[in-house]
Amino acid sequence: MNRRVFLKTSALAFPAIQLRQGQPKLTDGVQIGDVLRNRAILWARADRASRLVVEYSTTEAFRDLRRIQGPNATAKSDFTARLDLLDLPADQKIFFRAFFEEGRNAGEPVTGSFRTAPDGRRDVRFVWGADTVGQGFGINPDLGGMRIYETMRRTQPDFFVHSGDTIYADGPVQPEITLSDGSTWRNLTTEAKSKVAETLAEFRGNYRYNLMDENVRRFNAEVPQIWQWDDHEVVNNWSRGKDLRDDVRYRVKNISTLSQRARQAFLEYSPMRFETTRPRIYRRISYGPLLDVFVIDLRSYRGANSYNQQVRENSSTSFIGNEQMRWLQQDLKASTAVWKVMAADMPLGLLVGDGRDSLDRPRYDNGANGDGPATGRELEIARLLQFIKQNRIRNAVWICGDVHYTAAHFYDPGRAQFKDFDPFWEFVSGPLNAGTYGPNAPDNTFGLQVVYQKSQRDGRGDNSPKAGLQFFGEVVIEGSTGNLTVNLRDVGGATLFSKLLEPIRD
Repeated sequence: MNRRVFLKTSALAFPAIQLRQGQPKLTDGVQIGDVLRNRAILWARADRASRLVVEYSTTEAFRDLRRIQGPNATAKSDFTARLDLLDLPADQKIFFRAFFEEGRNAGEPVTGSFRTAPDGRRDVRFVWGADTVGQGFGINPDLGGMRIYETMRRTQPDFFVHSGDTIYADGPVQPEITLSDGSTWRNLTTEAKSKVAETLAEFRGNYRYNLMDENVRRFNAEVPQIWQWDDHEVVNNWSRGKDLRDDVRYRVKNISTLSQRARQAFLEYSPMRFETTRPRIYRRISYGPLLDVFVIDLRSYRGANSYNQQVRENSSTSFIGNEQMRWLQQDLKASTAVWKVMAADMPLGLLVGDGRDSLDRPRYDNGANGDGPATGRELEIARLLQFIKQNRIRNAVWICGDVHYTAAHFYDPGRAQFKDFDPFWEFVSGPLNAGTYGPNAPDNTFGLQVVYQKSQRDGRGDNSPKAGLQFFGEVVIEGSTGNLTVNLRDVGGATLFSKLLEPIRD
């Protein structure tokens, strides 16, 4: 029997063995998420049905090793799996190695580390940003991939808040893009990123594309994340009223179908903790006595995008939504942290348009709708800001992305149309790896004052990541004083703007 006949006969006789050759592989790196003082989520994906196993220790030499057998990765979740590591020591660096096993057959481990949240007061540092692989700008090998993730990793943050647009499901990545100066942007490409995402497999493929980048994988293995979503996880400016009938890129026109598939893929690939059987994106991450992060979902509960000038609240003006608003008010009142960081995917007072409605009126994707008293979605925002003031909830700071440039905004009731709120700051940062635009026009309803902004130069020239106009934000809270400093930084790590805030104590 020659070699060719032997191999053919073996494959027919033992198909199961032929399919299961080799070890199960951890395919897309690891992610750590939603870290608390004694808990952390670890996420990974396998190349086949197998069991996630995590070994961790408080020493890099793994002298006090603990081994946890996690859940099975199955085709139902695209072979993704997450394990909630429990009973961790507070304020401790944890070293881990994760792998998949199939029976007695164990795959190669991927290693990483993270630090748990503190019990007491120590310095806390975190970064945030938004917009990854947007406008067709993907992983460019000529630039070394998505370099801003490496820049953020080197700041050694305690965690990272991804403020939305974690993928661009509506943004195909082609092999080349001709830039305004005639030069060429090159991309690594995959089949899933060759068209807009419509099937569940295509949405999943968008997340796997981002995880191909070595900067991202190295970042993910060392920096815990807090994810939220915005519009491009589904399609640009999506709401329940999104109309795709004239968009020739889409064969699936039903926005409900697309958003359900997109949500499933987001939940499968995000390193989030699911506290209930009905997973939700909004949540509070308590990070020691100095900080609570309130993760707000401005997509799932909004009404259809409209002209946004309604004079009374109703279902059409919903932005945060009643269910989420009740949770947010309750948890804000219950919070004893010095700082309450409000992680919103969109800025409160910038105009973000969404074309025109059937009566040729401007339609808005955001809460802001132009100068004047609070109307439309602004009514819900006004109610929240009024609640914060009336309940003496101090030291609320807003962070967000969405608009593809970086800015510092001060909301001043003395200059506002609606005045019943305490003054506060909002900081915008991004994109992380996408086109740069802006600046957007401000709205005076809540007295927005633009203190700093940096965007595409005069709206002309190269807006690709190659131009260097990619931004992230950094927050540092001093353990000894409680002072909070916000730094707006660029792709190289240079600080463009800095603001020191002292906590109000009463």
